[in-house]
Parts: sequence; C-alpha cells; structure tokens
Amino acid sequence: MKIIRQFFLVAALLLSAGTGITASAQVVENHNSKVARNLEIFNEIYKALDLFYVDTLAADTVIRWAIDGMLMKVDPFTGYYPADNEDLRQMATGKYAGIGSIIRYHKKHDRVVIDEPYANTPSQDAGLRAGDIILTVDGKDIKGMMPTKVTEMLRGEAGTTLELRFQRPGEKNPRTVHITRRTIQLPAIPYYGIMDDGVGYINLNSFTSGCAREMRHALLQLMSQGAKSLVLDIRDNVGGAINEAVDITNLFLPKGVKVVYTKGKQASMNHEYSTTTDPIAPDMPLVVLVNGMSASSSEIVSGALQDMDRAVIMGTRTFGKGLVQAIRDVPYRGELKITTGRYYIPSGRCIQAHEYNHDGSSKIIPDSLRNTFYTKAGRPVTDGGGIQPDSVILNDTLPTMIYDLVQSDIFFDWATDFANSHPAIDAPGKFQVTDSLYDAFCKYVEESKFTYNRRSDEVMQLLRRVADMEGYLEDAEDEMKALEAKFAPDIHKDLQRMRKHIMPYLESEIIIRYYHQQGSIRHSIPKDKVYRSAVKLLRDTKAYHSILKSAEN
Repeated sequence: MKIIRQFFLVAALLLSAGTGITASAQVVENHNSKVARNLEIFNEIYKALDLFYVDTLAADTVIRWAIDGMLMKVDPFTGYYPADNEDLRQMATGKYAGIGSIIRYHKKHDRVVIDEPYANTPSQDAGLRAGDIILTVDGKDIKGMMPTKVTEMLRGEAGTTLELRFQRPGEKNPRTVHITRRTIQLPAIPYYGIMDDGVGYINLNSFTSGCAREMRHALLQLMSQGAKSLVLDIRDNVGGAINEAVDITNLFLPKGVKVVYTKGKQASMNHEYSTTTDPIAPDMPLVVLVNGMSASSSEIVSGALQDMDRAVIMGTRTFGKGLVQAIRDVPYRGELKITTGRYYIPSGRCIQAHEYNHDGSSKIIPDSLRNTFYTKAGRPVTDGGGIQPDSVILNDTLPTMIYDLVQSDIFFDWATDFANSHPAIDAPGKFQVTDSLYDAFCKYVEESKFTYNRRSDEVMQLLRRVADMEGYLEDAEDEMKALEAKFAPDIHKDLQRMRKHIMPYLESEIIIRYYHQQGSIRHSIPKDKVYRSAVKLLRDTKAYHSILKSAEN
C-alpha cells in the first residue's frame, strides 16, 4: 500500500512539473508571438507611410523617431547611438576629436560664443578667448544655432582643419583662424592639492577610462607632499565605468573585499567586482563629499566606503541610480546602451531611487518602502533612495536674484570686458574683487537694464489676493502698503545686500579666464561650506571615528 502511495505521489509530482514546464513554455510562446505580431504591424505601417504618405519621408529620420520614442519610454539611461556618433565614446573615455573649447549660447547675440578654451588645446593655440562670438564655421553662418549643432560642426576627425571666423568684443573687425582638430582628453581630476595643513583634496568629476590611474597618481603625490587625511569631492559627478569605481575604492579598502555585484534578467549580466590589490591608503582618514548629482559610480564608491565604515560621507543625499548599462552592437555600426541589471553594494542594498513605469513616467520610492541594512560595524543604512550622508551639510539658500544673474549673461559679459582690459591677475587663492571692482560691476548691472524675479513680490501679491478674498484687505490696506513699500525693488540696494552671495560667482567667472577650471576650483574650494566642514571633522579625530562606529560599540 505504501509503495502504491509513493507511486501516485511521484506521478503527481511529475505531472505537476510537466504542467509547469508546459505553462512556462506557453508564456514564452505567447510573449514571442506578441513580439512577432507587433513587429509585423510596425513593418506594415511604415511601408504604408513610405508608399502612400503625400510627401517623401527620410527613412533614417522616421525610423529614428520610432527608436527614440520607444527607448524614451523605457528609462532615461537606455539609448541608441548611430554609426560615427562620438557622444558614447566621450562618455566612456573622456576623449573626443575637436578644438577643445566649451561653448555656450549667448541670447543677446543669438549666437554661440566661446565659454572656456581648455588649456593646451587647439583652441588655446589659436588664441581663442572666453567671450569670442562665433560667426561662421567653414564659411557657414551659425546665427541662431544651438550649441549642440555648433558642437557637431566643430568636431571631426583628428588632423582635419576647420576655418573659424569670430568677433572679439571690443574690436571692430572680425578675426579668422584655421584650427586643426586634435584628440582632446578631458581630465577626470581637474584639480588636486593640499589647501589646509595635512589635508589633501581631490576633485574627481568623472569615471572615464583611466580615471583610477589618475586618482592613484594624485593620491600618491599628495601623500608624498605630507597629506595625512583626504577630502574626495565627487559632487556633481554623474558616474561612468563600474570597473574604475571599483579600482578607486581599492585604493582605500583591503584586497578581496566585494565592492559591488550586479543582477540582471540574463545570467550573463550577473557579475561580482572585488578589490584585487593591497590599498595604498588603508588607514588614511577620509571624507567623501556628495550631493544630489552624485550618481552611478559615484554612489558605488561612496556607498561601498560607507558600508565598510571606511569613510565619512558628507553633503546631501545622492541621486539614487542603482541601474547598470551595457553597450551592445547593432547593425550598420550602431550601438545600443541598454539597462541590463541592478547593482548592489557590500551591505546588500540597491540604492535605486526611482521606479520606471516603462511609459515615460516614474515615481520615487517612498521612505516607508525602504529597507534597512547594516554596515560592517553595524550602522543602519537604507536602500531605495541613494546614499544618505553620515553627516548632512546643506549649502546656504541663495536669493532668487543670484539664479537670474547666473542664467543671464551678466557675469559672463562683465568678465569678458574685464579680461580684455586686464592682461593678468593674482593667482587663485590670492585674487579678490576689490570694492572698486565690485562697484564697477554693480554699475554695469544697473546700466544693462537687468531684471529679476523676486519671490517676495510674488508672495506679496498672493497675500494681497488672499486678504481681499477673505475680507481683510480693507482693514489692512495701510499695513499692506507699508509692507509693499519695504519690499519695493531697488537693484542698487539689492546688489549691495547680496554682495557676499554674488562675489564667489563673479570671482570664479574672472579666474577661469586666466587659470581655467583648475584655478577656479583652487580658488573657490577653501570657501566652500561643505569642504570646510570636512576639514573641521578630519581635524577632530574623536568626532571622525565616533561617526564610523556603531552605537553599540
């Protein structure tokens, strides 16, 4: 009897397994048939469009619309790059072939202007300066063109030459130069140095190919110069190569530590990344600066160092990109950057902050759905929302006038005029805008008829409407008028009142014209609130180590 029961049990299990296999195969078959059916529909629609539409449509353009529309709905990180597109290569390597200048659109001129020529590049060799107004590229007038289009014209194969005609502000006649394009390598580390006694500083702005080697060199240089602790600044660093992030983390973590692992639909997308060498700075006190634009590989570095209790993370919550992309070749030398999985840092958490609905929309994962994990020392950390700093330091709130000044061309134009009349200035860290220079700037702003939106005006108008609606306005009219008089716009007074906020932007705009991005960072960082907080913490050994210990220790 027992043998019969076992026979029927085995038969039932086999039958249920067979049913499961059949059901699973049916799901795959249904999915595949849907794919085939919809591809057939798309093919027929395009053929009808090509045959019967009243105008002849460019095949490359129309199909590209369909591709971009489809990928846009998937997530913001999946994209198609056709043959000879340099954007993907630049993202991965930091290299491109061109003249080596940042350009920007200038509203008043309705043209693109040189924003910053990089040091030791064809644009600097040709004598281009910030503020030069581009008139033509290879004889083609670029009036009204946006920077993306002009960028395409300025780039090309290394060794080829272009003709650039431009107008320098303050000069009567345009200039013409011939510039030979070269391969431009954008620095992953625009600046590093020791600005406070014994505290090293490294600004890492990308995770492009070779950046870990640059990082190692910078760290060794700082150590040889006497650095006893380090501030690693990865604010506004949107990420890049995962292997570079692992190698940078390896500078501080022991050999054999699992830094990150990825999981995808396909088993081939599952990978583990561990440290492979002995660190060069295993015990150096370390503070990592992050903000809301620190993403992807920046979050792998900061998250792994946090999970291993190796560094204090300082600043504001990071972006929350826990997705991994891979590059796949497509026909006719195109490339597809496609999200293939999620990554997880040492504590086991995935810090992806957004759920993509695959219809072009997304939602932020609420705090209530986030899970708690623990660092090596037992400190609680959470998933689903980026990296929460160990020490939250908020930047000071800026007056709305500053945003309007930055968005306008006021800083840029005044610095252009200043640089054209001042062949040299003091070195970064020593240069400062004097009272007379600031007064000249204020006069320039006032004469330019600059206008700005004041939040206080909007609030006052709202208060008046609400008071009127609720019946208080008549009784409060005198007080309301007195308050409005207090808030009456006065650009001269506002410029003086907001001087401490305006000065850093003004000084940076001037310094970058003489000492490039490196000089601008060198000048501004010592005054940076978050950096100063990091230095203060590193000098307080007890406070630094107390953050990295569990409450139970």
